[in-house]
Amino acid sequence: MEDPRIRKFAQFLIRSAVGLEKGEKILIELHGSETGLMKSLVQEAYAVGGKPFVHIFDYAVEGALVQGADAEHMEEIASYELERMRDMDAYIDIRATTNISMWHNVSDEAQKRYRQYYWGPIHLAERCNHTKWSMARTDKVRIVAPGTDISFSIKGIPSFGMHGNRNIPDGEIYTSPVKNSVNGHITYNVPSPYDGFLFRDVYLEFKDGKIVKATSNNTDYMNEILDIDEGARYIGEFAFGVNPEINHPIGDILFDEKIAGSFHLTPGNSYDNASNGNHSAVHWDLIQIQTPEYGGGEIWFDDVLIRKDGLFVLDELKCLNPENLLSKEE
Repeated sequence: MEDPRIRKFAQFLIRSAVGLEKGEKILIELHGSETGLMKSLVQEAYAVGGKPFVHIFDYAVEGALVQGADAEHMEEIASYELERMRDMDAYIDIRATTNISMWHNVSDEAQKRYRQYYWGPIHLAERCNHTKWSMARTDKVRIVAPGTDISFSIKGIPSFGMHGNRNIPDGEIYTSPVKNSVNGHITYNVPSPYDGFLFRDVYLEFKDGKIVKATSNNTDYMNEILDIDEGARYIGEFAFGVNPEINHPIGDILFDEKIAGSFHLTPGNSYDNASNGNHSAVHWDLIQIQTPEYGGGEIWFDDVLIRKDGLFVLDELKCLNPENLLSKEE
């Protein structure tokens, strides 16, 4: 018997988050084995007149494929799947793994090929930019926190608020820095999974936009990721996390980047609608939480303090604080 919450969630995803319309094609992918939600999504896509396509990934099988593929074969795989993605109007990916380190035994070199020839062209260049899924007046941003003093410009780059129309859970406001404007250093206090490894204590130094020093609990591997291509050492996104229901990291970036009182400053690819011209096969949302429990911090816009210890302090921005985003019925 279907849990009624699954049906309600599927209806929200198809009708509101994606806004699927009659005749539109949607690719629904599942990473893991939780087919119940996938089945409901297919049914709801048909219910609104959509055309669902499905793909189920098994992490172990996919890992074996990636491990054995050379660059030429990975490009062939990507070419086949890229054509399908280009034919889609919408996309939903269900991540239901029970082990975020499933790919830890896949070699670094194989994962680099995967990012460069598969993930980057299909998901960063095509899917994120071509399927449905207050900063405007600001020039200089400065962020200060323990182990952090960094500044950059966001002048002339659009910003967007996400409220259930991209990722679930949602709750972020994003833009990107002017590519060569980032200077200073930053320490991220949220552990970050990447290709099966959980990075901790990530520290980056910038000069004229470029990451010139990067350390972590696996410095060598981290620098291999940042050397995948030229764009990986430049920032492609700056965003505030504002979801009032998410307060602590769980080791899943799509959740953790929405933590209320957090921000992420992302090495790698920028999105077309908030582009700073940086392109990369990497898009790594590294996160810092600034609530008092995590050490606090300040964010300044054009020398005006706009957020302190995770809470917005300007009257026009206080609507983004957790107490003002929670439903009154709750």
